[in-house]
Amino acid sequence: MELFFELLRYTVPALIVFFTAYFLLKALLDERQRIDRIQLRQDALKITLPLRLQAYERLILLCDRVSIPNSLLRLRSPRMTVAELKGALMLGISQEFEHNTSQQLFVSDTLWQIMRVAKQTTLNLITQAGEGLDPEANADQLVDRLFALLDEQGSPSPLETAAVAIRTEAGQLF
Repeated sequence: MELFFELLRYTVPALIVFFTAYFLLKALLDERQRIDRIQLRQDALKITLPLRLQAYERLILLCDRVSIPNSLLRLRSPRMTVAELKGALMLGISQEFEHNTSQQLFVSDTLWQIMRVAKQTTLNLITQAGEGLDPEANADQLVDRLFALLDEQGSPSPLETAAVAIRTEAGQLF
């Protein structure tokens, strides 16, 4: 029995020292890992922040380029027919969006969905404006219908809404 107490007398302090050292080292290592994770996040932010800002910039530019008035200025040429202008607008807008598809990597899913809806709404507006028009008629008829539909639609347009969403999300970075 005396041997048992003698053994306890040496074992209990050793166990206390062991567990104290274990928990102190564990706390130290956990804190070090937390600091390393923060450092990695900061390093990644230094790389991704400029890319995200560039993506927002490109999406704002996209909204501006695919707006009906700007698309008409860029794509319309003299003596175009309704069918030619409608096709050029649809193709131009679709190509602009396809060209910027990679930007979805740097923006939220919600913002990308807003962008997709804005694109589809713009294409639907062009289709709606072309309905009932003679495809061989002068493109001025399509232009007049497009502007009339834009006036009916009012403000903000889906592309303006998308631009506001882009600015809002970009503003959350700071």
